[in-house]
Amino acid sequence: MAAPEPRQRYRPRLSDAGLKPAFPVTALDEYGEERAGFIAGEQPLTLYIDKRQVVTLMTLGTHPELLVLGYLRNQRLVPCLESVYSIQVDWASEAVAVTTFDGVSDLEEKLRHRTVTSGCGQGTVFGRITEHLERLRLPQVRVRQSQLYALLDSLSAYNEVYRRAGAVHGCALCVGGRIELFVEDVGRHNAADAIAGYMWLNAVSGADKVFYTTGRLTSEMVIKVAQMGIPVLLSRSGVTHKGLELAQKVGVMMVARAKGQHFLVYSGGDRMIFDARPRQRSLPERGRRARGEEDEG
Repeated sequence: MAAPEPRQRYRPRLSDAGLKPAFPVTALDEYGEERAGFIAGEQPLTLYIDKRQVVTLMTLGTHPELLVLGYLRNQRLVPCLESVYSIQVDWASEAVAVTTFDGVSDLEEKLRHRTVTSGCGQGTVFGRITEHLERLRLPQVRVRQSQLYALLDSLSAYNEVYRRAGAVHGCALCVGGRIELFVEDVGRHNAADAIAGYMWLNAVSGADKVFYTTGRLTSEMVIKVAQMGIPVLLSRSGVTHKGLELAQKVGVMMVARAKGQHFLVYSGGDRMIFDARPRQRSLPERGRRARGEEDEG
């Protein structure tokens, strides 16, 4: 007797390929010289299930359908793979539509009990807040390179939890070379929100402040800092394309890859006063630093 035919695995209908994952960019290094490189792409993708808006995910955009399938599974939003009829991605409208065969009977109940996690990249604030940012313009302050180095030196005394246990991010509210408040948390967004709460409670203006984070400068971090009224954003990590785009739009000076005497100014380079240029390094060494060969936050 012939062996039975193996059951064919059901696959939902998928629609389209991903986006470009990296973008060319030019930044100013610590010598005031232009350095060409690349930054990661970042795209908002709003998920709809049977025409019900669920969440906006911030994504590199390389595997949008697989991202959505994984999100549906990990959040237990659909009962099984076979219940999904199609996933249609439309980058023009920054949306992805999931259609199910019979609907999800308890979808509203599941959405009521969602937990906001500490993870990076789920830009639930992206939608309507970006419309508010269109009208926001921050003060165009100038920053001295020597002041930046003093600040980075002061920050080295913090990160207490990170030094003891790791697995956390740190954010700081800074004025001049002084740290007014340093907060560590399991997610950089949590730490940023705690600083925003401190500023609100104490009526602290952001106009003369610098905001420091150990994490990447994504669109969500730019949104948070811009709403605090802080014109300068500093990180030891890298930058995303959408973060840079928003920073340029609202006037946030964006300084990244800041470690030791090295940094790259991606936005607002005309406001950096280069008064403490380090000694010239060899070209190969400078090339490695410009490419950002260090850990990402």
